[in-house]
Amino acid sequence: MPTTTYKERRGEIETYFDRTAADAWSKLTSDAPVSRVRATVRAGRDLMRATLLGWLPPDLAGRRLLDAGCGTGALAVEAARRGAAVTAIDVAPTLIALAQERCPKDLGVGSVKFLAGDMTDPALGTFDHVVAMDSVIHYRSEDVVKLLAQVAARTTGSILFTYAPRTALLAVMHAAGQLFPRGDRSPAIVPVSPARLQRLIAAEPGLAAWRCGRTQRISRGFYTSQALELVHQ
Repeated sequence: MPTTTYKERRGEIETYFDRTAADAWSKLTSDAPVSRVRATVRAGRDLMRATLLGWLPPDLAGRRLLDAGCGTGALAVEAARRGAAVTAIDVAPTLIALAQERCPKDLGVGSVKFLAGDMTDPALGTFDHVVAMDSVIHYRSEDVVKLLAQVAARTTGSILFTYAPRTALLAVMHAAGQLFPRGDRSPAIVPVSPARLQRLIAAEPGLAAWRCGRTQRISRGFYTSQALELVHQ
């Protein structure tokens, strides 16, 4: 079951992305002009999305994929174009509405079902692959691993997720964020030690049948994120 800290942080994230940051996120994930800082974030996210898609099979026809924390749906659409039946879920109903609006009508043999809700909900069913791009970066390492274990119980192929690696730059940015008035703050990104995260994964009973596979760090200006693949042993 989700921990208390996970539920609390999830509520903060839902409020932030559904209300405070909805317009900014809409612009960031479009072709609209943005500031230099946000342009680096956009470029980093584009490269990370391409990396994760590159770790999936080229042909996803007949595969079920969960896009956990889908945002405005760019990754979900690309997976569907490869033939996947995608369930794309996000905590923010506003972002889901935007994703539905942007989704192309013709996806070939693939499909996307957009939902507002919790990625750990067992009612979502089982999947061949799960992708969680930048959607668990606001949670403690312990909560991330518990969340992954819940998703793993319903996954038969691979789990691809990203986290914020502990770096000097991220530490400075995290500290600077505390200077903003509480009402203006985004939910804090929680920097994670890659070695500690992998130790927690190895010690988690719910991930006993899984092992860490490929990993890749993407750094573009103000965007730094680390991708990690979990595969069956």
